[in-house]
Amino acid sequence: MSRPNLQIALDHSDLPNALKDVSAVGEIVDILEVGTILCLQAGEEAIRCIRALYPNKKIVADTKCADAGGTVAANCRLAGADWMTVICCATIPTMAAAAKEVEEIQVELYGDWTYDQAQKWLDAGISQAIYHQSRDALFAGETWGEKDLVKVKKLIEMGFRVSVTGGLTIETLKLFEGIDVFTFITGRGITGAENPKQAALEFQAEIKRIWG
Repeated sequence: MSRPNLQIALDHSDLPNALKDVSAVGEIVDILEVGTILCLQAGEEAIRCIRALYPNKKIVADTKCADAGGTVAANCRLAGADWMTVICCATIPTMAAAAKEVEEIQVELYGDWTYDQAQKWLDAGISQAIYHQSRDALFAGETWGEKDLVKVKKLIEMGFRVSVTGGLTIETLKLFEGIDVFTFITGRGITGAENPKQAALEFQAEIKRIWG
């Protein structure tokens, strides 16, 4: 079982503050995500700036693309992104078109997706999935629980590299002990901390403690 990655989600509404936060933790985390909100607010410029700061880091454009996959993915790649997210309701042709333009795509799981759909993604050569507790669901009071762990385990058994995200805290990580999580993705868990650098170090320390 590999040690999970730590990914910072830069879900900022403006580029200057995103750059401030990523500069504090960019060398500590493993993967840098230009979050959906930042993609909408700052576009390709956000990807270009973060690539300039971190030429050797893996960068994800969290577009949650639903259509025009090839065009969106090509634009993200040219700006400097390695990976891009697509929404689970996107068609297989949209996903396949995107996958031709970037190193990898990740399917973001929202709403009423099924394991039959997931198998079709695997059959199309897509092997990364992001299991998501949505921002709005968390604000409504939902928490991580056994129902989530069962789904994460099933996806891993199917052959996916599964990342998890949504309101993660350092205390949440122990829920996943013994599960081969690919990446833990957190935004406010780091950027919302009084000391983001210290928070990132503590996340990495807990991941190392649990997964060795």
